[in-house]
Amino acid sequence: MDRTLPVTVRPRSALALAVLLVLCWLAVPPAARAASLLSQGKAATASSSEGAGTPASAAVDGDAGTRWSSAFADPAHADPQWLQVDLGATATITQVTLNWESAYATAFEIQVSDDAANWHPVYSTTTGAGGVQTLSVSGSGRYVRMYGTHRVGGYGYSLWEFQVSGSFGGTTPAGPGVVKVTGSQGNWQLTVDGAPYVVKGLTWGPPVGEAATRMPELHEAGVNTVRTWGTDATTQPLLDAAAANGLKVINGFWLQPGGGPGSGGCVDYLTDTTYKNTMLGEIQRWVTQYRDHAGVLMWNVGNESILGMQNCYSGTQLEQERVAYTQFVEQAAQAIHAIDANHPVTSTDAWTGAWPYYKAYAPSLDLYSVNAYKQVCQVKQDWNAGGYTKPYIVTETGPAGEWEVPNDANGVPAEPTDVQKRDGYVNAWNCILGHPGVALGATLFHYGSEGDFGGVWFNITTGNEKRLSWYAVRKLYSGRTDGNTPPVIGSMNLSRTTDVPAGGTFTLTADVADPDGDPITYTMGYNSKYINGAGGLIPAQFTGGGPFTVTAPSALGVWKLYLYARDGHGNVGIETRSLRVVAPPVSGTNLARGAVTTASSYQADGPGAPYPPQAATDGDANTRWASDWSDPQWLQVDLGHSQSFDHVQLIWESAYGKAYEIQVSDDGTTWHSVYTTTTGDGGVDDLAISGTGRYVRMSATQRGTTYGYSLYEFGVYRT
Repeated sequence: MDRTLPVTVRPRSALALAVLLVLCWLAVPPAARAASLLSQGKAATASSSEGAGTPASAAVDGDAGTRWSSAFADPAHADPQWLQVDLGATATITQVTLNWESAYATAFEIQVSDDAANWHPVYSTTTGAGGVQTLSVSGSGRYVRMYGTHRVGGYGYSLWEFQVSGSFGGTTPAGPGVVKVTGSQGNWQLTVDGAPYVVKGLTWGPPVGEAATRMPELHEAGVNTVRTWGTDATTQPLLDAAAANGLKVINGFWLQPGGGPGSGGCVDYLTDTTYKNTMLGEIQRWVTQYRDHAGVLMWNVGNESILGMQNCYSGTQLEQERVAYTQFVEQAAQAIHAIDANHPVTSTDAWTGAWPYYKAYAPSLDLYSVNAYKQVCQVKQDWNAGGYTKPYIVTETGPAGEWEVPNDANGVPAEPTDVQKRDGYVNAWNCILGHPGVALGATLFHYGSEGDFGGVWFNITTGNEKRLSWYAVRKLYSGRTDGNTPPVIGSMNLSRTTDVPAGGTFTLTADVADPDGDPITYTMGYNSKYINGAGGLIPAQFTGGGPFTVTAPSALGVWKLYLYARDGHGNVGIETRSLRVVAPPVSGTNLARGAVTTASSYQADGPGAPYPPQAATDGDANTRWASDWSDPQWLQVDLGHSQSFDHVQLIWESAYGKAYEIQVSDDGTTWHSVYTTTTGDGGVDDLAISGTGRYVRMSATQRGTTYGYSLYEFGVYRT
């Protein structure tokens, strides 16, 4: 309610008042806007360093307890010395602050450059006195350096901090935008400086050093917000680049156990006051640091921690920990509001089941947040059913995740196709728009360049190549439909999927078309996450231009095969299918199956143990023998009587033998070798070797890993 009382002013008094107001306005200069710190966390180099403990980077890390120190030699060779910082983009420089250690410069220049080769000074002195020097300067450049020509004393030059302030884009930095959640029940909106603001965002994945070059592209795509999971000294370049391009940042603060079930640590919020005090101090520190930055949209405390606690606790304690965590979120929200009244505070979890905790124990939150993928359209219903009195944003959403899709024929999650992923983003955004006045926008997941397992599943710019999903998001946010778009893989099929022999070949067929008629090139890769947890991809060997003849890996288990179709314009279509690699079949009789088997050692304890010798001759490729972690080791089978054989097959677990022999004996004492290698590489060793004896053994002298030796199967065949 406006409680301002009406005032009646006579005409002559009104004229005098107007003149007085104009004179007052002319007499008071406009308030100067504070410059932004541009150098913190940026790449720094120097002419020299005293040692590994005083690198150039220590002068731009935001920590006044670390420092750069130059080498100090005899006076004839110690000068000049310099320290320079790469701001990442051309900036207008208005202030440089030097926090000297006792080894300071009496004569030095502050110089700027566009190319780190041609320098010109913006400040010069021959009477430097050390301490903290705050210098007002005027210039522009991407690189700024302190160029010292004369030292005090016999040491080198040493700076606790070298801070460069100003703005990017040659403009005066804007002041902090005032961001508010306004409105009433069911009719809220987010405003920035009083103007309505719908979050059209992406989660941020690239290194912050790339922000200045990437933000213009996001701006052109209609993106107005990026979200982070952590805020610290390295956040400055991201905020600077965002503000310079008209974007804002949802600044996250990571708390244990972040990232949902199975990750992020297990702090005890009931008893660990040290952790809580430390994290509260960090939150207060960085809110204070960045509260006046034009790039800040809001603060986000925690990520998926309430759900993630089920990985750490159960029963009554789980409930108590969730309450204690949410009470800490409330404490953090109050602390942030005390420092920064211009930006709202939220907290993210991975399910709307966290919202009752926020409602009961974190009333200072201005709005709620949730990460929701396949179930994002359920969020509106959950909000209505929960009787909540605050709006929300969706901080992660997109296509269905690994945890919410059905398994394929090999028992692993069936990854959505490129077309399904594209449609997942569209569907998610439409569901968010379908809750007007309550859902205030979203940051879709994920703007990243990683090309690993997760990067292919979720990144809209995998390997810095644009996917169908990139163009879908651009259309949602900006309405743009122009430009060259990626090849579309309409189908992809493998001739064998559940029984591909190790090292064998199979056929891949795919229906691929490019909307723009561009010629298409292909590559393929394999991922072994479902075998050993690896995230990266390795090249797959193939021939042909479609259909393709593809060579299977040698290691057993379920692999994922990725087909890449590129158009030569920075666009890519990617599809993936799983295949189970099995040992190549061997004809004939396995003489070792079920025979008495012994070993030099076996693992009796540990996860999954025991791993006895007979597990390698039981005919079951899911059981295995595993030795102690030392050399040499052996595994031998007693065939019952002397027999001839002409094939041996070793099916290795990941702990394989690099150097080993296949030996035979008639008495189990005197052995002779029928096969030797020093270049074993694991997987399946199919050995066409002949021998005769009652006993056959694998005698290993060098391991391929730091573990022991482990065999799923040790087969001795007569074909």
